[in-house]
Amino acid sequence: MQSEAPLPHWEMSTIFPSLESPEYQAAFEAALGEIDALAADFDAHQIRRRETASVDPPLLHAYEEITRRLNGLLQRMRTLGSYVNCHVTTDAANETAQSRMSLLENRSVLLDQLLTRYTAWVGTTDIEALLERSEVARAHAYPLRRAQEQARHQLSEAEEALVAELRPASVNGWVRLHGNMTALLTASVSLEGEEKTLPISAVRALAHHRDRTVRKAAFEAELNAWETVTVPLAAALNGVKGFQRTLRVKRGYADDVEPTLFNNGMDRETLDAMHAACVESFPDFRRYMDAKARALGLDRLAWYDINAPMGEVKKVWGWDEAEGFIRENFGRYSGRMAEFADRSFRERWIDAPPHVGKEGGAYCSGIRPGESRIMMNYDGSFTSVSTLAHELGHAYHNLNLKDRAPMQSRTPSTLAETASIFCETLAFDAAMIRADRQERLALLDTTLDRNLQVVVDIHSRFLFEKGVFEKRAERDLTITEFNELMRSAQRETYGNRLDPLHPYMWAVKGHYYGPTFYNYPYTFGLLFGLGLYARYQEDPDSFRGQYDEFLSSTGLADAATLAGRFGVDIRSVAFWRSSLDVIRRDINDFEELARG
Repeated sequence: MQSEAPLPHWEMSTIFPSLESPEYQAAFEAALGEIDALAADFDAHQIRRRETASVDPPLLHAYEEITRRLNGLLQRMRTLGSYVNCHVTTDAANETAQSRMSLLENRSVLLDQLLTRYTAWVGTTDIEALLERSEVARAHAYPLRRAQEQARHQLSEAEEALVAELRPASVNGWVRLHGNMTALLTASVSLEGEEKTLPISAVRALAHHRDRTVRKAAFEAELNAWETVTVPLAAALNGVKGFQRTLRVKRGYADDVEPTLFNNGMDRETLDAMHAACVESFPDFRRYMDAKARALGLDRLAWYDINAPMGEVKKVWGWDEAEGFIRENFGRYSGRMAEFADRSFRERWIDAPPHVGKEGGAYCSGIRPGESRIMMNYDGSFTSVSTLAHELGHAYHNLNLKDRAPMQSRTPSTLAETASIFCETLAFDAAMIRADRQERLALLDTTLDRNLQVVVDIHSRFLFEKGVFEKRAERDLTITEFNELMRSAQRETYGNRLDPLHPYMWAVKGHYYGPTFYNYPYTFGLLFGLGLYARYQEDPDSFRGQYDEFLSSTGLADAATLAGRFGVDIRSVAFWRSSLDVIRRDINDFEELARG
C-alpha cells in the first residue's frame, strides 16, 4: 500500500495563474513585442552574415546590446515554453494547452530566424578581436566559437528562414502527434480475473510485476496496443527522419551523427572510445541476464522478464517516505543539496501521479532561473524513488546554472546527465547500506536493469536510428521494416539472451521523434557520472570544491575540457572501461547473491 497521502501535483500558479490568465497573456504579448522590436533592430544594424570580419565601435556596441536583449528574451521564452509544455504533457486532452503550444511555436518562428542571423553575424566576425575588446564577448567566448563552426554549415538566410517557418507545421507536428497519441493510448489487461483498461504507461509499468503471467499478459496487451497506432507513428517517424536527414545533407555534414557530436560538445574520437568500451562490456551484461534467468528458473529471459523483480522486497515507498529518504541522503553530500531538495518538495515542483492523458516516463524542465518542474509517474517502487533522485539531479544542475545567461547555459545532453546520475547513485548507495541480502539483490537488480538499458539497449537504439537514416535516404520505411530494424539492433546488442524481442520500441520511445540521435548522450551521462562519483568517493572534500562550479560551467566549454578539470581523458577507452568496471563489480555481486 502506498502512503495515504495523495501523490503531489505540481504547483504552476506561482508561474502564471492559468493558461487563460491575463498574466500569461501579458507575458506572451510582451515577449512577442520584444521579438518584433529585435527584428527591427536586426535590420537597422545589418545583423546577418558579414562580408568583412572587422570589429569597429558601432559593431561592438551592437553586439553587446543585442546579446544582452537576446539573453533576456530567451529566458522569458523558456519560461513560457516550459509552462505550456508542462500542461501539454500532463493532459493530452487539454485543447487550450495544445492551442497555446501551437501558437507559441508559430510565433517563435521569427525568433528562430533571428537566432540564425545572429549566429551568422557573430560567426563571420573576427572573434579574437571581439574577445579582446568586449567583456560581454569574453563572458560568451565558448558560444562565440561555436557560432563560428555553426556559421560554416548554415544555409542562405532565405533558406534558413524557410526552414524555421516550415518547422512548426512539419517536424514539430510529427513530434506532437507521437506525444499525443502515446499519452492517450490505453490497453486492456486481465488482472486478478478482471479485465482492466489502463493507460499505456501503467501497462508498461506491469513489466515490474512479480507474477510472470501478469508480465506476459501486459507485454502482449502492450504490443497489441502499439500495433493499432503503427500507421500514424510510422508516418511520423518517416517525417521526422526525412526532415532531419534532408537538412543535414543541405548543411554539408558528412553523416547524420556529425551534427549531433557538435550539439553534444564532443568529438568522434570520444564517441568511438565510449562505444568500443560498451561493446566490450556486452558479454558482462549477458552474464547478468543469464544469472537473472537462472534465478527466475528460466532457460533465458523474455523481453517481459528484463524488469522482473528480484529478491523478496515487499516494501512500497509512500511519497512522504520517499521525500524523507531524498532529503536525508542528499544531505549526506551537502547541506546545500539537502536544502535544495527540501525547497523542491515545499514549493511543489513535482507532478507524480500517473493517469490517462499524461505522457509516460519522466523529465525535468527548467522554468525560471534556479527553479524547475519535474514530471514523473510514481508507482511506489524503489525504481520510482531512484527516478525522483535522478530528475532532482537535473533540477540541482539547473540551480547551479541560475546565474548564467541562456547563451551561457546551453548544456549538451551528454553533460546534462551528470548531476542526475550522481544523485541517483547517492540514493542507490544509501539504500544498499541499510539493505539485507534479499534487498541488496533487489537493489542490484534495479541498478543493473538501468545500466542494461543505458549501455546495451541505448546502443541498440543508436544502431536502429543509423539504419533508419540509411534507408530513409531512398524512401519511407514500412512498418515491417521498422520492426525488423528494431529486432536486428536488439539481437546485435542483447545477443540471443531475449525471446521474444520488442519490435515496436521505435513506436514507444519518444526520443526517436525529437533531437537526432537522442540516445548515446545517455550512455555518456551514465558512464561519465559514475566516473565522477568514483572520484567523489576517493576525495569527497576536494570533489565538493569543484562540483558545483563544474555544473555551472557546462555551457562554457566542451566535454573534454570540462572533464579535464577532474583529470579525466574522455577520448581514452581506458576511462570508459574504468566506469564500466564499476558496473562489472555490481554484476559479480549480483551473480553471487542470485546463486543464494
